[in-house]
Amino acid sequence: MKPNDYARLFLLAAIWGGSFLFMRVVAPVLGALPTAFFRVLLSSLGLVVILAALRQSWDFKNKFGAALALGVINSGVPFLMYGLAASLLPAGYSAIFNATTPLMGVVIGALFFGEAISARKGLGVAAGLAGVALLTAVGPIAFSTSILLGALACLVATACYGMAGFLTKRWITERGGLDPKLVAFGSQLGACLILMPLFGVSAAFAPPVSWGGNTVWLALAALGLICTAWAYIIYFRLIADIGPLRSLTVTFLIPPFGVLWGVLFLGEQISWAHLGGGSLIALALWLVLGQGAQQAAAPGRTAAR
Repeated sequence: MKPNDYARLFLLAAIWGGSFLFMRVVAPVLGALPTAFFRVLLSSLGLVVILAALRQSWDFKNKFGAALALGVINSGVPFLMYGLAASLLPAGYSAIFNATTPLMGVVIGALFFGEAISARKGLGVAAGLAGVALLTAVGPIAFSTSILLGALACLVATACYGMAGFLTKRWITERGGLDPKLVAFGSQLGACLILMPLFGVSAAFAPPVSWGGNTVWLALAALGLICTAWAYIIYFRLIADIGPLRSLTVTFLIPPFGVLWGVLFLGEQISWAHLGGGSLIALALWLVLGQGAQQAAAPGRTAAR
């Protein structure tokens, strides 16, 4: 990897870590559903502008419907769940729980796609769940039903990401592939279309108490345009330059940035539970994504996201 690759990897981690900060600003004011809807709406519009500037071909090769469907699982439901979590949890909590995505991929693969779980990966899943339990139970925020619901919302989101990795392989990769930028746009559009009627009903019958001020909408713009649209472009470029496995190491870097932004800009507390829970999840990621786990996989296998 070149110095520029490392710089982009840390930039991406900082941006995605910032998404939890921005959701923490927006969701308690607008609510989970409006936050998720405006995020995918803005990211869809942003990607249209970016792809037009790049003179991207719009040929979906008969996979437009698949890309839309992926958007429901890979963006619509997860963004809604993270919006709910952001109204209940500190930003640092959500950022750390987000790191369980590869672990949920292991579980989803075993339950629904006939993937074998090695002893190493099984230990990784157990360590990751232990980290979630530690942070939830003894973190700086007293344990409550709200904390538990927020943690469960994060795990639903990461389970969706794990599922989306396998479905992308089945619906896109195994059918001849598709430019990742088009997959990104199609998925954001699909999420927008599924959330739009839900948002319309909620806005008509149970609108937010407040639609917020400039700070809320600037945070929402950053969430949609920077943390989603632009971040997708950086991520897919990284995959092209350094490969998917090295790009996945961004998963290790997001939690520290998410915790840091929460402490600096929201005054969130940090405790030994962050270090203990985060360390257990980092160990879990190493067990699942490390070289030993990859060598144990069958030749030609692609790691789930």
